[in-house]
Amino acid sequence: MLSLESVDVSYGHMQALRGVTLSVRDGELVTLLGANGAGKSSALMTVSGIVRPRAGRLTWDGVDLGKASALDIVRLGVIHCPEGRRIFGGLTVQENLRMGAIRRSRSRAEASAARRDLDWVYTLFPVLGQRRRQAGSTLSGGEQQMLAIGRALMAQPRLLMLDEPSLGLAPLVVRAIFQVIRELHRRGVTILLVEQNVRQALAVADRGYVLVTGSVVLEGSSAELRAHPELEAAYLSTARGGAET
Repeated sequence: MLSLESVDVSYGHMQALRGVTLSVRDGELVTLLGANGAGKSSALMTVSGIVRPRAGRLTWDGVDLGKASALDIVRLGVIHCPEGRRIFGGLTVQENLRMGAIRRSRSRAEASAARRDLDWVYTLFPVLGQRRRQAGSTLSGGEQQMLAIGRALMAQPRLLMLDEPSLGLAPLVVRAIFQVIRELHRRGVTILLVEQNVRQALAVADRGYVLVTGSVVLEGSSAELRAHPELEAAYLSTARGGAET
């Protein structure tokens, strides 16, 4: 459904993506792996229309994303859950979630569907239901990440792009987040995942791409990437540090 063909992206004189070609099929969970500065977040921002490609072609379900505005891309169902959560700290948990549904129509049927989706998000993340009247700024880092994902789900994504959902979180919270990612994948949600926790990412993904300085240097199934000696040496043998609850 998503295709990038020979995409270049630059910020001024700095080139972030160099001839990136990748695809995500309907119902797949594909992960982008690589060190900081490899171009993973730039790839997501390009798909969501925040950054414009200098060269190459991006299509989503046959639509040329290179000519679509960020708002039009959201309307197509391409939903970006950004690194750093970016929730509305002054709004309650429930208000944040309802903001995710803002593009949906105001018909009675759609309002009923939005309420069902809200209940579903509270089922996925019970702590959000317990804190629904709290301001987003009062939540822990892990709870804010759950809220950011829940807000994205309220937009009914056809493609859900998750940027570093486990960044800085405690191991217990990371496990909870990835349990939800597994459940979304099981339900058929198409997911493009950027994640530095390589073991966790490959445990849930169907396929993956490894970026180095803006270029794809490896691609394959999760099993193939886990078994690749260069990936093992570069990423799988190193432990992550730093955590937030």
